[in-house]
Amino acid sequence: MTTDPVLEVTDLSISFSTHAVDIPAVAGFDCRVMAGETVGLVGESGSGKSTVAFAIMRYLGGNGQITGGSIRFIGRDLATLPRAELRRIWGRDISMVYQEPSSSLNPSMRIGRQLAEPLVVVDGEDRASAEARAREMLETVRLPDPDRIMMSYPHQISGGQQQRVVIAMALLRRPKLLLMDEPTTALDVTVEAGIVELVRALSAEFGVSVLFISHNLGLVRAACDRVVVMYSGEAVESGPVDRVFEAPRHPYTQGLLDALPVPDADKSERALRTIPGQLPLPFDRPRGCNFGPRCALFQDGLCNARPVAMQAVGGADAHLSRCLRIEALDVPREDVHAAVPQDAILGPEIMRIKGLQKHYARSGGIFAARRAVVKANEDVSFEAHEGQTVALVGESGCGKSTLAKVLTGLETATDGSIRFAGTDIAGTEVRRRDPDIVRSIQMVFQNPFDTLNPKWRVGRQVERVLKRFGIGGNARERRAAVAELFDRVRLPRDFAARRPRQLSGGQKQRVAIARAFAGNPEFVVADEPLSALDASVQAAVAELLTEIQAESGTAMLFISHDLSIVHHLADWVVVMYLGHVVEQGRTTDVFAPPYHPYTEALLSAVPIADSRFGKRRIVLAGEIPSAERPPSGCPFQTRCPRKAEAQATAGHPICETEMPPVRSRGGGHQLKCHLPKAVLDAMPPVIAPREAQATEGE
Repeated sequence: MTTDPVLEVTDLSISFSTHAVDIPAVAGFDCRVMAGETVGLVGESGSGKSTVAFAIMRYLGGNGQITGGSIRFIGRDLATLPRAELRRIWGRDISMVYQEPSSSLNPSMRIGRQLAEPLVVVDGEDRASAEARAREMLETVRLPDPDRIMMSYPHQISGGQQQRVVIAMALLRRPKLLLMDEPTTALDVTVEAGIVELVRALSAEFGVSVLFISHNLGLVRAACDRVVVMYSGEAVESGPVDRVFEAPRHPYTQGLLDALPVPDADKSERALRTIPGQLPLPFDRPRGCNFGPRCALFQDGLCNARPVAMQAVGGADAHLSRCLRIEALDVPREDVHAAVPQDAILGPEIMRIKGLQKHYARSGGIFAARRAVVKANEDVSFEAHEGQTVALVGESGCGKSTLAKVLTGLETATDGSIRFAGTDIAGTEVRRRDPDIVRSIQMVFQNPFDTLNPKWRVGRQVERVLKRFGIGGNARERRAAVAELFDRVRLPRDFAARRPRQLSGGQKQRVAIARAFAGNPEFVVADEPLSALDASVQAAVAELLTEIQAESGTAMLFISHDLSIVHHLADWVVVMYLGHVVEQGRTTDVFAPPYHPYTEALLSAVPIADSRFGKRRIVLAGEIPSAERPPSGCPFQTRCPRKAEAQATAGHPICETEMPPVRSRGGGHQLKCHLPKAVLDAMPPVIAPREAQATEGE
């Protein structure tokens, strides 16, 4: 293997021209990727990660330009190559995988034809040979039934399968460098874990170098050999991933790691640390250290005296940091303890869901004899108390969002009951519900921009909720109430005059939270409210939700596929699979053995950035079955790694023929599983301190 880098970015500067001013998006950026190496590029949104990737591909658009530095790919400077030379490199030597796979796939072409097209049109292969190579690559990226995938259109396969197809497309011509821009953001943790494992395996098999862009530090630790941390357009730290994560040498890197939940502590033991302030605007960066205004170690006259250069840490050139106060990072910091007492006493019951079902009738076409039935929710039961956070977890397609729609009245239940304020609201749509019940059950959506009117100022949108529910006698009182709500969600009061486009993602989500809590609700459904946010913003919004909920006594249903944030926030966890509740209980019970095999697999897929902890690796094969044609017996039996154990003990295929009973483990902890008690009791923990795992292995 050559000792020369495949990619070497040196002192790169990028600007975008506007009518008013040139915006310096990236300044003095350095990065190096060796042959067969995977390098992670991390940082908050707006730090310049994707801009660097687009610059490498020379996809900066008409107003973007490289104003300084070089991008050397196998010795050739991509920044100065003519367009004709770049076309010979694109797709063959350098490929890119984007965040949203559907944007890279033609919806009107079958997958096989799309994969074979560049081989036929560009490389001149005959179609039969090209399609054979395409099918072989689908097998390489571990897609089941490649013949079916080849004949499918993009909309006929899942998001995880689409992403694997795009990776296959990128690797088909055996590139030397693969750029991956947030390739797992929209995927479930199980699919995400599979993609990371795939990247590792393909890098080893093909010797391809990978630049892996992500804001998920746990994924970067799992997927990468080295990491480059970006802040405000420049690299602030780089080095081997384990060394950087175990002993960060820049306050920003340390701040990102501190913002993550700790695997062995919840909200009652440790509050999440947040990075104060905001990322500076590209045309208004501070003098000296860009991170200075947000840094607890900032020293006037030193950190703002002159531009700060990268320097070797401890004499090791492999680990670099752009900080003048590295020695201060070794001073132990006082841990942040939460104000909420452990095992807080919950209030009275607010909502009880019992035996809930939601089925959809779907037409099978004009030649179908009968309409198909999609069983989105099947026998869902749990309750929520005042001040309690109930987390609903599971993969896409398990029925989480359908349940949220039924609870909020956007859909009505097929069977079962939802008791709220003495009334069964399961069969009543929102427009027919009592106005006080509508006020009492509110929702925070995953993407706040989709639910905020882009033409209205955000203060007016919150004020409209107050007017709708008769809160405040006149406009002046309502505006005062809006100001208090903005104080509550820690937004400046003058932000009420701004429109959604003038706010960051975290600020928009705070407006959405203010709107949801404006009517003093008793029950709030939060549907993936943190998944689109950076780690530091996620921590701030999570702590905000916890504080507001504690002040108001509101019950909250927190829907998420991120089990690390669920462990931090939730008091009670409900695990769903294919419409069924397969496990539920107190968070401490659900996150400790014994587990339902599905919960066990979900925990194994959680990316962990904290180097003190390790986890057991559990492979969850296959896709979640269709809710239109669920399997017989246990809904999880087609993918269960422990199915053989259960059936061997029973002496017959019990998992394939019988629905498991709901078994109580005490304290409200329930599992729907055929595994015998002895097997459940002997389960080891999935996530544990490395010292404990080493002791067990001796």
